[in-house]
Amino acid sequence: MTTVTKTVKFDAAHVLPNHGGLCRNLHGHTYRVDVTAACADDAGRDMVIDFQDIKKIAAETICERFDHTFIYDAGSAVEREIAAVLERNGMRTAPVGFRTTAENLARYFYETLQPRIPCISAVRVLETADNAAEYRSAGGGRVSAG
Repeated sequence: MTTVTKTVKFDAAHVLPNHGGLCRNLHGHTYRVDVTAACADDAGRDMVIDFQDIKKIAAETICERFDHTFIYDAGSAVEREIAAVLERNGMRTAPVGFRTTAENLARYFYETLQPRIPCISAVRVLETADNAAEYRSAGGGRVSAG
């Protein structure tokens, strides 16, 4: 199995109102998203996928939507209220249907990218240099066979 990984970054804010610590407050991260694709070694290919293809797809599906936004759980009244204030003041928001933890973002990004990168095998989201969450499908993703 051969894998390749492309990294993209974006800046965003979020809040975890039910968190017991400081993360319950509005705060931001420079998110690093590592997109990994895999190819079976017997696939007879020179490349798993072009790095530029991953970069373009990730930029279109992740960075353009989330960069310099307030990412919020549309199911949370507190977060919707914060988003409404920001929107009234001309600021960008990005509603999602889940808690905005690194774990949930990794899964969401994987599921968003998978239709456009069928050989995707994992997505890793780093909120800081020391904190990361990774999502892999139960089957490890579809491995390109050529």
